[in-house]
Amino acid sequence: MAALPSLLLVDDDPLISESLAFVLKNSFTAHVVASREEARRLLHKLPVLPNLALVDLGLPPSPHTPEEGFILVSELLTFNPSIKILILSGQDAVENVRHALTLGAVDFINKPCDMELLKARLKHQLMILDAEQHKPQAKQKECGLIGQSLPMETLRVQIKQFANFPFSVLVQGDSGTGKELVVQCLHSQSQRAKAPCLIVNCAAFTSELLEAQLFGHAKGAFTGATTARAGFFEEANQGSLILDEIGEMPLPLQSKLLRVLENGEYYRLGETKVRQSQARLIASTNRDLREEVKKGNFRGDLYHRLSVLTIKVPSLNERDDDKFLLLTNFQEFYAEMGTLFRLDEEAKECWKQYHFPGNVRELRNIVIRLGAKYPNQLVNKTQLEEELETSSNSEPNSDSDEALLQQLNKEGFSLDEVLLDLERRYINAALQLSQSNLSQAARILGINRTTLYSKMQRLSKSGMGNW
Repeated sequence: MAALPSLLLVDDDPLISESLAFVLKNSFTAHVVASREEARRLLHKLPVLPNLALVDLGLPPSPHTPEEGFILVSELLTFNPSIKILILSGQDAVENVRHALTLGAVDFINKPCDMELLKARLKHQLMILDAEQHKPQAKQKECGLIGQSLPMETLRVQIKQFANFPFSVLVQGDSGTGKELVVQCLHSQSQRAKAPCLIVNCAAFTSELLEAQLFGHAKGAFTGATTARAGFFEEANQGSLILDEIGEMPLPLQSKLLRVLENGEYYRLGETKVRQSQARLIASTNRDLREEVKKGNFRGDLYHRLSVLTIKVPSLNERDDDKFLLLTNFQEFYAEMGTLFRLDEEAKECWKQYHFPGNVRELRNIVIRLGAKYPNQLVNKTQLEEELETSSNSEPNSDSDEALLQQLNKEGFSLDEVLLDLERRYINAALQLSQSNLSQAARILGINRTTLYSKMQRLSKSGMGNW
């Protein structure tokens, strides 16, 4: 009998989570937790990461705001970029729905929900996941990197230039830009292509387990180590070892990684025998490691070793010429699921102007949702805007004198409202950049955390913010 698909269920109401687990028990293996911290601990322990997650936005320690849920969405995608996250929440304000979907959630279901509808939505996402994992993609010249814009052509040139260098490569880019494709291209276009290419997610393990995964361990090196085991550096041999989310690596382990980069030497846990690595290291991160070095979260000497060769994966907002190409590509890929729709002229202009803060991942999810809602139909601007983070993308440039005059001539103009709206937009942008971390967002804005919280409270009371 085939194993049931694994589902992570995150809700702080035990009545709801237990009821959901009971109803879904014949279709899924449910792992139930009540908070973001519990979810992290569970993911570190599970031998296989869940295929699906059902997440409430209002979680402890602030169950009356969506902040914890937003952060969890980003963290789950860090652990497993292919996981399908569905939001099941009563905090269904339009802003919350759009922001959750922008961060990478694939669906939003209001509480209370019809159980048969919930099952259908979960099974639909399993079908999509199966298509992504098993549908053979057409063999593409550039490793599946889609785009004809100048930033993408530059990216392809860099990959070809760096592919055969023996030095480590650091791949940086925002969440959802496709860093995993780039690191795989660096291997497949190199002379090491026939050797192993192993990927380790630095966020998915505790410090001790990550060290054991990388360097291997002797029998009895720690509780549960019943046999000796080779690590990824050893198993990669003369191939490539990809360290995904390198910014999440604990500081004590960073010093051991530095030693490998400097002279290739490492030790298995519990051994004194020096071993030699011949693998080429490729690291990726969505963090600014220079800033992490300044904060003391990342070793400066390790950063300089990793960044001998650096590739910056462009955000989708830098790739305007590729937005329609990606639209067509994802429509064709998911065609069997009914994602063939057309945009009318106004919707096309809206698509072109939209900034896609969630990058290619967000664009893909929008294509899937539009296809599910409007199969073989003409989609208008209003229907498209319902799926986007912002409701309007055609506002005049506020730096333009002409635009200012137009606004001042409008009936009912209020400077206070304009300034409040600017505050709201900058706060939203900072929260997106910081993945809803208030302390980090305050630093981005150049204010302290208390001031930021006060501004958010004031905007909420005025009806201009919902955090």
